[in-house]
Amino acid sequence: MKILLVDDARSVVMVMTSRLASYGHDVVHAGNGQEAVATFASTAPDLVLMDIEMPVMNGFEATNRIRALEATKQWAWTPVIFLTSSDTVENLVTAIEAGGDDFMSKFVPEPVLQAKMKAMSRIASLRKSLSQANQKLQDLASQDGLTGLCNRRSMDLRTDQLWLEAQTHERSFGLLMIDIDNFKKYNDHYGHQGGDDCLRQVAHAIDATTRHGNELGLTHGAFAARYGGEEFTVVVPQATVATLHKAADSIVKAVFALGIAHTLNEAWGVVSISVGGALKNPAQGELVAVFREADARLYQAKSQGRNRAVVPDASSSVAETGEAGGTGLVESH
Repeated sequence: MKILLVDDARSVVMVMTSRLASYGHDVVHAGNGQEAVATFASTAPDLVLMDIEMPVMNGFEATNRIRALEATKQWAWTPVIFLTSSDTVENLVTAIEAGGDDFMSKFVPEPVLQAKMKAMSRIASLRKSLSQANQKLQDLASQDGLTGLCNRRSMDLRTDQLWLEAQTHERSFGLLMIDIDNFKKYNDHYGHQGGDDCLRQVAHAIDATTRHGNELGLTHGAFAARYGGEEFTVVVPQATVATLHKAADSIVKAVFALGIAHTLNEAWGVVSISVGGALKNPAQGELVAVFREADARLYQAKSQGRNRAVVPDASSSVAETGEAGGTGLVESH
């Protein structure tokens, strides 16, 4: 285990650290309650051994703050054992009310200390297993089961947060709406299993392009999601006209390069996508307007022959300098 030992007495720290290390535990030290809270936040220990009487901040107050920090961050409960040389009933009651889980003398006999650490190790193991299980559940709740991308619910939550950040910091906000061309024909011709395989491959190409978009100027907040059916989105925080052009062009090319046979996709013969883009300053409208604008340009891309993107140009509501980039497959409107 990683144990946070909080005590201002150097002799106690040296002896207790030596004893705990002999059992194979990793010990970090804090000299008072204030240091303990900061060290707890930065090291995430499996167990806290907390002295009561210390300068700056006592153990009861430090434990209260640790519990508040856990609640704020939604962290798992970390066992806290108070260390004391006075096993009074009053101290025991105060320790439990402060959020402590046990009470132990600083001079606890070796067999008792070893037994308590074994019990705490079992709890630490259970906490780790529970944390991993909760993470898996959270991933399942936020991912689309077929493609592995963010699902619609997760997309809505993340998009709302990024839109709020864009409003707060007065940053631009970009969005790409993506649709697989003639997908109904693909499903009818190749079957639903083939359709599922197609969706997975297209989703992977979109996601890979978005994740490795540094050369496109995409920020770390950019992400891809399955919007529904054969539709996908890419949210591009802090976008410019140029980055939106490059991202749209790269995604169109990446999907086309898959070379997935689609004989009913006239003029192309392989699976292709159409993309519509929107770019807004949050001060100039609402989030729903961004989706509507991107969707309108998506249908423009389809009406102009598919396998292309239609995105805003430099005369859009968000000004931008520099070349738009892209290829002939990307139209500006």
